[in-house]
Amino acid sequence: MNTLIVIAVLLIALGFAYSWGVRVSRNVAGRTGAKMHSRPVYYGLYVMLWCAIPAAIVLILYLLFEPMIADSVVRAYLPDDVLANTGELPGILRSIESIASGYGIVGEVAPYQQQAAEALQSFNMMARLALIALAAVAAVAGLVFAQRRISPNFRARNRVEIAIKVLLLTCSAIAILTTVGIVLSVLSEAIRFFTFVHPIDFFFGTTWNPRFSTTGTGGQGEFGLLPLLAGTMMITVIAMAVAVPIGLMAAVYLSEYAGRKFRFVAKPLLEVLAGIPTIVYGFFALVTVGPFLNQVGAMIGLNINATSAFTAGIVMGIMIIPFVSSLSDDIITQVPQAMRDGSYGLGATQSETIRRVILPAALPGIVGAFLLAVSRAVGETMIVVLAAGNSPVLTGNPFEAVSTVTVTIVNQLTGDTDFASPQSLVAFALGLTLFVITLCLNVVAIYIVKKYREQYE
Repeated sequence: MNTLIVIAVLLIALGFAYSWGVRVSRNVAGRTGAKMHSRPVYYGLYVMLWCAIPAAIVLILYLLFEPMIADSVVRAYLPDDVLANTGELPGILRSIESIASGYGIVGEVAPYQQQAAEALQSFNMMARLALIALAAVAAVAGLVFAQRRISPNFRARNRVEIAIKVLLLTCSAIAILTTVGIVLSVLSEAIRFFTFVHPIDFFFGTTWNPRFSTTGTGGQGEFGLLPLLAGTMMITVIAMAVAVPIGLMAAVYLSEYAGRKFRFVAKPLLEVLAGIPTIVYGFFALVTVGPFLNQVGAMIGLNINATSAFTAGIVMGIMIIPFVSSLSDDIITQVPQAMRDGSYGLGATQSETIRRVILPAALPGIVGAFLLAVSRAVGETMIVVLAAGNSPVLTGNPFEAVSTVTVTIVNQLTGDTDFASPQSLVAFALGLTLFVITLCLNVVAIYIVKKYREQYE
């Protein structure tokens, strides 16, 4: 059954359960003549929850146990010699799944594969029908149970609010556990990498030359982080030098000088830049900005490579302008109007009020926005992949090609490599380093905003 059809049927069923609960609550109120504890909408939501939760439990159990049962069904048709060959068994199981799904495989199909595929196909059909039947029975049972509890004294609103709190808590826990899982997975692989390469050689090395190999032994290359970190910081500094002045001045103009109609049009147009995919910025840097800077450099006697830290930094700064501008504009707008009126009352001009009153009052938030923009620039990938040049050399010349941490992660995990070798595991160490850097920047930004915000509230 198509997934969209299933979703549509579930939404219709939940809508029916909600309307049924509202109708029953009104009938009870009319029959008894008593005042109901909650509004009809809460009784409808209560019945809808009791219709959805049992069906969701059935679906979760199906998702947990169906793969294991299906695997047992397929293995029952496999010969003993196939089961004993653990190296080829995963591929055989995938081919059987392909045959059962109707896609087929390349080459001749063994008789046991055909039998296992037919058994798997029959099991999948029966499992789906059983899922639909059990979910329907559970939903109807929950609906009947919930509507029988509706009475004038039943606290439906309290139950619904508890269910909503549990749902919100579950969503928060999923977000937190997802973050923890990502960190632990990256950390475990980074620790494996440090069994091949000493941490001092990694964090303080000045040469990056990972010679790719699939033997998985150490000493096959040099994994110095400093060239990558220097390239990342150089591009970030250039990007901030472009984004912060332009973004901050745009925010000051939109919040203090622009009229309401101009602001209504200009701010959405400025924020459109934030919605452009970064691959488009990278292509723009590679095709347009890089050759333009190279020609300008030739006119003034500078050797500016078309792919360089300067090119990537300028285009990245353009991308971050709406990020800085939007945050700064919101922060400046929140400065109390009484501070402006007091400054004007003392005889200050508008520019003096902005320089000596508004910007100092909004400075903590602006610094926080700046640090968040830095973390955004540090983690950028596609622009530097296309425009930075991918040259992992420790240099201080921004007009030369460089490489960054994110570009190197892409390079190390691209292609047919052994994921047990240091050449691939180093990507996780780089990712962990990048995570720590961005985390520290975000923590500092949040600390600054919280520490100094109350001074002007």
